[in-house]
Amino acid sequence: MAKYYDEIPPKLIEWILQQQMFWVATAALQGDGHVNVSPKGTANCFHVESPTRVWYEDLTGSGVETIAHMRQPGNRRITILFNAFDGPPRILRLWGKGTVYEFGTPEYNDFIPPSNRKAGSRAIIVIDVHKVGTSCGFGVPLYKYETQRTILERWCDTLENFDRDGEARQAPPPYDSEALVKDPRGMKAWWTAENVASLDGLPGLQHAHDSAIVPINTFDKKAPHPSLGQVRAAASKKAAKSDTIAKSSSAETMRLLVAFGTGIVVTVGYMKFVSSLVPVSWKV
Repeated sequence: MAKYYDEIPPKLIEWILQQQMFWVATAALQGDGHVNVSPKGTANCFHVESPTRVWYEDLTGSGVETIAHMRQPGNRRITILFNAFDGPPRILRLWGKGTVYEFGTPEYNDFIPPSNRKAGSRAIIVIDVHKVGTSCGFGVPLYKYETQRTILERWCDTLENFDRDGEARQAPPPYDSEALVKDPRGMKAWWTAENVASLDGLPGLQHAHDSAIVPINTFDKKAPHPSLGQVRAAASKKAAKSDTIAKSSSAETMRLLVAFGTGIVVTVGYMKFVSSLVPVSWKV
């Protein structure tokens, strides 16, 4: 049965922070505008600031629909959806109005200092929540979480290395521009090519791609980042070990049952034997 709240209850805040992914839904205002739904799954990118305000770190992608819809005059509509893939079923929706703070702005730095920034982080999306809803989630399948992918952050870090290694300089004559020259292999060049307009032609990024700030991130290339195959192999090995232990325990239990049963049979037989030796007159 659906339930609605004016703010996020404490028990649901705790549940939200345990989830490994969520979805973001937005839409352009015009009738033929695109409706966009994006899955988000990077670890620790969603944050609950208060029962009525949440925010997440928006990483680089091939599109910029959410940011563009937030910036469309009179729009800012956004819905966040979580659902339980394990444990008790649940669907949770957060309805609200969103605000965009791009990389390179003071507001962005207030949320994400360079020491905490993820590779590819291009904006912060802040949502002022005005309605919260939960529903049964009975139709959602059960899935087993394995691990977060690191491909996106690794790719973004590679691009940002070119921005970090390059020397910022003004565009040379005859170009009349205050924008910095970008390394064509860098992240800012990608933002310029792919993230300045939505599918409907709405403005996307406005500052990040021309920012003079060097993109620093927390991605550690030297840290172990197991592939999905390695994770599954480890899980299979663990499952096989558990199965071996279970079989060993089952075999031991069977041996104990057999020994116990044998003991009963021997005891009964012995008692019958002893009883047969007692004189009939003693049994009266």
